[in-house]
Amino acid sequence: MPHSANPTFQMDTTSERIQRHGKELWDRLRARGAAPEKILDDRPLRPFSLGEVAEILGVSGSYLRQLSIDGLGPTPELGTAGRRSYTLRQINELRAYLASTRPKEALKFCPRRREGEKLQIISVAGGPSTTTTSLYLTQGLALQGFRVLAVDLDPNGSLSEMYGYFTATLPVHNASMYAAIRYDDRRVSLSSIIQKTLFDGLDFVPGSSELEQFEEESSRRYRSKWGYPDASIRMVEALKQVEEDYDVVVIHCAPECGGFLTAGAFEAATGVLVTARPQLADIAKTTMFLNFFSHFVSLIEKAGRSVNYDFIKFLVTRHNPRDVSEQEAIALLRASLGDDLLTATVWESDAIREAGLKNRSLYELSAGDVGRSAYEQAMETLNSTNAEVMDIISEVWDRPPMYVMRASRTAGKASS
Repeated sequence: MPHSANPTFQMDTTSERIQRHGKELWDRLRARGAAPEKILDDRPLRPFSLGEVAEILGVSGSYLRQLSIDGLGPTPELGTAGRRSYTLRQINELRAYLASTRPKEALKFCPRRREGEKLQIISVAGGPSTTTTSLYLTQGLALQGFRVLAVDLDPNGSLSEMYGYFTATLPVHNASMYAAIRYDDRRVSLSSIIQKTLFDGLDFVPGSSELEQFEEESSRRYRSKWGYPDASIRMVEALKQVEEDYDVVVIHCAPECGGFLTAGAFEAATGVLVTARPQLADIAKTTMFLNFFSHFVSLIEKAGRSVNYDFIKFLVTRHNPRDVSEQEAIALLRASLGDDLLTATVWESDAIREAGLKNRSLYELSAGDVGRSAYEQAMETLNSTNAEVMDIISEVWDRPPMYVMRASRTAGKASS
């Protein structure tokens, strides 16, 4: 029977019919656990096994086991066969305990910045995988004991969704970076909009569609009597409000490189991480991004404000190491960029992709969720990348490098 014979459909307006379809689909998805029921998904973070904790802290499993037997440090949960596991909060408590009992290795266990070490603000921008890169970098930093703030500048809230915060499907009001940098008297402090994540030590500022409104307002001011807006200065000022609370801020720039917001990210940054895919067509897009990047930095410089980054580094993502053409593309990047191209690359991975489909990261899952071989291979590339970035931060803070060496030992252990 055609829809017109149904009185219910005859009474629907077009907008009501569309809305009804949306509600019915949403209800069915929610019934299957495939759609969020609230803005913030407060799913628990899994505990970490004693072996994982030993790798994270850079100590032996037998040492941690003996601490537990002696009743020193936090008390782990005992599972089947006496297997010990720790929450991330307990791992951080272990850090504090080990730093106090082994003061010569205090930096290894508690890497938080000391007096005189400046806040590191890393803008992740450029090519593909900026969301994935931002996600794994922020969670990796938090696992290593850094206090991290992630700022999502994507109006679609892509990074926020990976933290379990669904602003695209369940809109929020005045709760993104827009609220802290808007032009009217409804501007609020950045600290009032910061959200917690499942990871102890990792907070974030959500992305939402309100950010598009900021772009529009900035564009109007640019064309009006106000002249060039102070959008980027507002970003700098907002981050200064929470400077004492964090060691590293990671700014996730919108994939389409929104103008004024991205300019703010560039001005606030102390370092920039540019993602690039190892294919010639994508490298051409990276080149176009660099022209865009250069243009915005030149505008900041013309305004009389110097731009002195601690680093500009390039990261190859979605790399298939068996593809000869991609190896040639990486060689081209290396020849052009030299040491500014990170040694580690993030491999194309079904494990990373499958975790993303579940709105999870591999740090949140166990090997059994995606397959052990794929899991370990993906974790090796992710941890190696994070280790390089953390050693760069250590260099800026005048500390000796240690993370790449530790990641290499872990990778060797996994492959053996």
